[in-house]
Amino acid sequence: MNKKTIYSLIAIALVLSIYGYEHFLKGEEKTILVDSGKKPKDDTNEYFLPTSTTGQVIHHQGYSLSYSEPYEQAEWVAYELKKAHLSNSHFKRPYFEIDEAVKTGAADWRNYKNSGYDRGHLCPAGDRNYSEFAHDETFLTSNISPQQHDFNSGIWNRLEQKVRYWASKYDGVFVVTGGVLKGQMKTIGYENVAVPNQFYKVLIDNNTGDTKMIGFLVPHEASNKPLYEFVVPVDSIEALTGIDFFPELEDIFENRLEASSNYKDWSFN
Repeated sequence: MNKKTIYSLIAIALVLSIYGYEHFLKGEEKTILVDSGKKPKDDTNEYFLPTSTTGQVIHHQGYSLSYSEPYEQAEWVAYELKKAHLSNSHFKRPYFEIDEAVKTGAADWRNYKNSGYDRGHLCPAGDRNYSEFAHDETFLTSNISPQQHDFNSGIWNRLEQKVRYWASKYDGVFVVTGGVLKGQMKTIGYENVAVPNQFYKVLIDNNTGDTKMIGFLVPHEASNKPLYEFVVPVDSIEALTGIDFFPELEDIFENRLEASSNYKDWSFN
């Protein structure tokens, strides 16, 4: 065997060993992220977390979620929006990234490309403007769902802005939101990401001394209707999704709040 052949074999061996080591590091990094996602973070108010129908709950710094692998999105995203979180900071919009903390594999952002649907945030970036890290964390693919543009920029955006208004007025609210992953749904992309026919948002205010709750169920279509027309009992959203939103509340208290669709306790001005 001549020297040229030996050097070539050594070079190939080095390349393979470097590739193998990088692959090992990526695997170790993903393991760390998955393990980290199992632990509630300081910003997570565990008391208000819903139940998971999938058994895959992930805790990021700024929000928690329950990931549904069959539908390639979260069945719910939950977070506390404090008055102190509200900020007019403007951070550079990052690229969407696959959430490596999802052990079954979160959807690839490329599923949305040329699909005709927006990458609709569940926890809005605007609710996490108190730090660049929290803002950028909302661009993980586990935090998005396919949304029609006119819906995303219209009625859904109006509801998100109203949530911020209430967070300011009531010194914070706890938010649970997602698409209704039931029934016949369209899919997009090579991973068949489901397109929900309805989206929901459930809020609880536990800061003003008189705990109140409100639920919204919004058809996935453009609408100019006032927001209060989409208010429904939280019980009805639970029946539709199979999710128990506030299981830690005392049953009598929880049942009374969740059965009500009285929106007059919330300011819609």
